[in-house]
Amino acid sequence: MTEIKVALCQMEVIDDKKTNIEKAIKMIKDAKLENANIAILPEMFNCPYENEKFIEYSEILSESETLNKISQVAKEENIYVLAGSIPEKVTEEKGLTSIYNTSCLFDNKGTLIGSHRKVHLFDIDVVGKISFKESDTLNAGKDIDVIYTDFGNMGIGICYDIRFIELSRIMALEGANILIFPGAFNLTTGPAHWELLFRSRALDNQVFTIGVAPALNKNSSYNSYGHSIIVNPWGEIVVQADYDETLIIQDIDLDEINKVREEIPVLKNRRTDLYEIKKL
Repeated sequence: MTEIKVALCQMEVIDDKKTNIEKAIKMIKDAKLENANIAILPEMFNCPYENEKFIEYSEILSESETLNKISQVAKEENIYVLAGSIPEKVTEEKGLTSIYNTSCLFDNKGTLIGSHRKVHLFDIDVVGKISFKESDTLNAGKDIDVIYTDFGNMGIGICYDIRFIELSRIMALEGANILIFPGAFNLTTGPAHWELLFRSRALDNQVFTIGVAPALNKNSSYNSYGHSIIVNPWGEIVVQADYDETLIIQDIDLDEINKVREEIPVLKNRRTDLYEIKKL
């Protein structure tokens, strides 16, 4: 299968886990009504984007109310679901508790087939505009994750991960033809860099890039930029949302990747005798 119908679920996230899960399930079901092959949820789709809420809403994956319901709807609706991300609680050695920002991919049988823990924590301080430090509550993941499916090889990152070009390049070299970054850019970084980063990573690696964000909730302490997006291997925006809650259904054709790579063979023409990026 080279043609895929993708659903971008740009949902408004509020301070109520039950309501957020119900909204996610409804959008997944609506996506299936439009014959989508995969539905993609935003970063922290069950949880307000706040450090204290990461602790409050965190769940052990194997016992997760959120993910159990996403798995169930994926199976019932016969659709793949990338469950954006949730705060994952883990009991480490010596009984210490860690929390990760974790994305999980379910196949159309409801089986968890892969996951990604956010590698780069969002610790920024834009003077006079926004300051946020994920590392106050979250731990960083250590793995680069490409998940192989019948309709595309998906490299998964989360939000801030997209700023680090090495991560995307390694995923592309490992066979990813779609790079997906559930993300919650804000009203400072979003207008400045969201579109630019997705177009850049698509152009760098001649792949499709997809970003799915929460809708703007003006009552939240952290305001998401929204603007969920798909960019093609030529670096062109295929579709982009605005700030509001919306469900976007879009067809993409993976054959475009081969066409672009034949026209401008960037990956083939790399000078690996001079430089090389290696996965450690």
